[in-house]
Amino acid sequence: MRGTLSTLLGLRIVEASADRVVAELTIRDDLRTVGGALHGGTLMALADTVGATATVVNLPAGASTTTLESKTNFFAAGRSGVVRAEATPLHRGKRTQVWQTRVTDESGRLLSLTTQTQMVLM
Repeated sequence: MRGTLSTLLGLRIVEASADRVVAELTIRDDLRTVGGALHGGTLMALADTVGATATVVNLPAGASTTTLESKTNFFAAGRSGVVRAEATPLHRGKRTQVWQTRVTDESGRLLSLTTQTQMVLM
């Protein structure tokens, strides 16, 4: 993922299988809001990347993907340490895939929940 937003964010894929993709990101000052919390846009970009990666793992040869829709609910503010994003499938069809990504802090507290629809491009 060199030269991508994922690289700028410092996102690390730690597990990738057909049924689950997990990534981690260390909270840094440049990823925070003025109030000191991890920026919601960072959480959304993390979830989008993990959901798209999960789709790619499930694509047939020669296909690609793009995000059609994404919805994020925020539950708590990440303040420090490492956050973990885990994407699991809700639907894996021929034309679309839907993934749900939970982002938690080091204590397991839910920070955000994203549901996204990915289009399969043939």
